Amino acid sequence: MRRLTAVVPAMALLTTALLAVTPPSGAAAQRTTTGTARADAPGPALTRLADTQLDGRALYFVSYDGLVNNNSFQKNGLLTYQGHQYAAWYTADRTAVVARRALGASTWQTARLPHQLTVDDSHNVISMGLSRADGRLHLTMDSHSSGFFYVKSAAGLLDDPTGRAWNSGQFGAVQTTLDGLALTPRFTYPQFVATPGGRLQLSYRAGVSGNGRNALAEYDGSRWTARGEWSASTGTYTSEHGSSTARNMYLHGIDYGADGRLHAFYTWREQNSAVMCAAGGLTNHDTGYVYSADRGRTWRNAAGTVVGTTGGPDPVAVGDPGTVVDPLNPDHSLMNQESQATDSAGLPHAIISYVPGRFGQCTTGYAADRTANGRAFHLLKDSTGAWRKTEIPVPLNSSQRTRLVLDRHDNAYVVMPYGRVVAASKSSGYTDWRTLFDGAGLNAFGEVVVDDTRVAQDGVLSFMYQRKSAGTTPSPLRVIDFRLPS
Repeated sequence: MRRLTAVVPAMALLTTALLAVTPPSGAAAQRTTTGTARADAPGPALTRLADTQLDGRALYFVSYDGLVNNNSFQKNGLLTYQGHQYAAWYTADRTAVVARRALGASTWQTARLPHQLTVDDSHNVISMGLSRADGRLHLTMDSHSSGFFYVKSAAGLLDDPTGRAWNSGQFGAVQTTLDGLALTPRFTYPQFVATPGGRLQLSYRAGVSGNGRNALAEYDGSRWTARGEWSASTGTYTSEHGSSTARNMYLHGIDYGADGRLHAFYTWREQNSAVMCAAGGLTNHDTGYVYSADRGRTWRNAAGTVVGTTGGPDPVAVGDPGTVVDPLNPDHSLMNQESQATDSAGLPHAIISYVPGRFGQCTTGYAADRTANGRAFHLLKDSTGAWRKTEIPVPLNSSQRTRLVLDRHDNAYVVMPYGRVVAASKSSGYTDWRTLFDGAGLNAFGEVVVDDTRVAQDGVLSFMYQRKSAGTTPSPLRVIDFRLPS
């Protein structure tokens, strides 16, 4: 394993090409606006459709600067299949609830599950997945470097939503294994991924922050199988300040593209704070990228070289060549678990955010510094194989994360904290970023949960948000829908 040193100042990190942008102003900053459309390729636009209530009294407490019902890295807190949308959350008495509605309906049917949140930890989210092989809905709940809770629906429930009742009886018992398959006592960040072949995969972290490994399990419609770990926590990372010998890979996502590849952007978090310029920052560094062409069995860098295997002796490691696509040292409060997407050509896009070097070369308090000076960047591997990066000229005004969505024309939309939506057109090379919706009237707390599956199915951007409250006073949980260009 090679020794990796990151010492490049932030403003020198716009790799391959730095595309100039200008801040939005005037009409571009209004609450809702439409893009300039061409007959062959319309630009980004939003048409507000509806804003429905899931729960008037959803559980509310703040930890890690977030809410347990609205961490943007949930995959999936909202899910669409066969003309119906599904949502999951914890209500005021801490009970896990799962709901459904027909697309376009204003009311939701709810079912309470026999589980209550065990601890006030906003990372103990609920994630959902569907297995097309047997029409089941799968949920994992309530885990952060601990055991997990798992429940699945009756077979065929999602295949016949109009003919099947929606109630608690449609779900099996809550388990602490995957139908008998024990994974790890240190389980975090579950993400369900539907494979092109109809199987369901579960991505998760084994271990703890700063010392953990990513792993996969797979469901074939009848049973779960552990595929094993695919990222390493070992090796040495050295910055200009010091060294660390343990870490974990934080995924910005894990998704199948139109090319059938499994794509993953990520950042590394070091265990040893000696790699930072000052306490109070984040030990996160570098944006990495790998893909798998064989359903997550082996992993390749952007050039196609195998750099790791799942369940084998050579997982993806911090020093693997060709894996860093945007270098950044740990002094800029780079956020983990941001977001990614793949376009219609299978090209990978990501959103990353940090405090750029023009605001200083050392963050001392990540939450305050990101709120004051944090910026988001769009990162893309283009058709020539080059990596291009553009700053989105809208301040985060938050310590929190964004979510990326691509419409059917590959225009990019980023849902920012507080439910603001900014967008850029493919035709501009993603340089014309502007505000389409400023979030006014939502009173959203911060991060939102985007329904990634719905955009492809009916061209609607749908996201779940929770209204601001105080202390532990429950607050409304809602879903807002916008029509995208057809």
